[in-house]
Amino acid sequence: MNAIEIRNLTKTFGEKRAVDGLSMTVPEGAIYGFIGENGSGKSTTEKLICGLIQPSGGEIKLWGKDFREQTVRAQIGVLIEAPGCFPNYTVWNNMKLQAANLGIGNEDEEIRRVLRLVRMEGAAGNKFKNCSLGMKQRIGIAFALLGNPRLLVLDEPINGLDADGMRIMREILLDLSHRGTTVLISSHILGELEKIATHYGILRGGKMLREMTASELDADCPTYVALKTAHMAQTAEILRRAFGRADLDEQTGEIRTAGATAEQIAGYLYANFGIPVTEIRTAKIGLEEYYIGLMREERR
Repeated sequence: MNAIEIRNLTKTFGEKRAVDGLSMTVPEGAIYGFIGENGSGKSTTEKLICGLIQPSGGEIKLWGKDFREQTVRAQIGVLIEAPGCFPNYTVWNNMKLQAANLGIGNEDEEIRRVLRLVRMEGAAGNKFKNCSLGMKQRIGIAFALLGNPRLLVLDEPINGLDADGMRIMREILLDLSHRGTTVLISSHILGELEKIATHYGILRGGKMLREMTASELDADCPTYVALKTAHMAQTAEILRRAFGRADLDEQTGEIRTAGATAEQIAGYLYANFGIPVTEIRTAKIGLEEYYIGLMREERR
């Protein structure tokens, strides 16, 4: 079953079309990485899914039902922008207020459950204003998890976190996914998203540019050999003639080529042209580079 099915979704604000005929599918239990430039329609789509704003056209179904149904909307947990907490209240008291607002029974037990899930049980007595950014993000997820929702919608939950904060967030989201929760997460930190996502949706200009699974992304991302020599221009030309392509990466200062192993390339250069390789490695294009290349193609 699919947790989210969207068909031809549109949303206009005055003359601006923020979402433009968008279609997307999120399988149940997936961690769906929602990717796009600022203004591409990610946050607007998330708000539409959650019922925070109403669509101008199109269809949104959650678990096969209309997203407006009360029983369906009760199964969504949301963290968009920042958690709405009272800064001078403790984490626990903020959670108590949210649990009461949601009408949750056995609220103390439920609060302890979600604080354990987000690794925040030891900070329940801290005032919210004294919590770090990473702690506040986890508190926001704890808010969203109250009532044990089937779908979690998270807008940029890892932006601004340090390395340890991102590691903890990864562990939390993977743990939730293993428990059967579907996670829709947007982020500009694509290297982190690549470590957890099972599916991706790439937006541009309010339209779905590409949907794929993590396996499909992996198949679309080629392996290449990157190398350096003392004669870069000559080496690049030799490799272009031999293997059809050799590009100079301006960021790393390496030549990228494919069509042979690192050992074969190094041997070929030295045996035929007397060019020793000073550095060589085999690497694979990742999500960030794939995304940048896709955007570059779309702008042409």
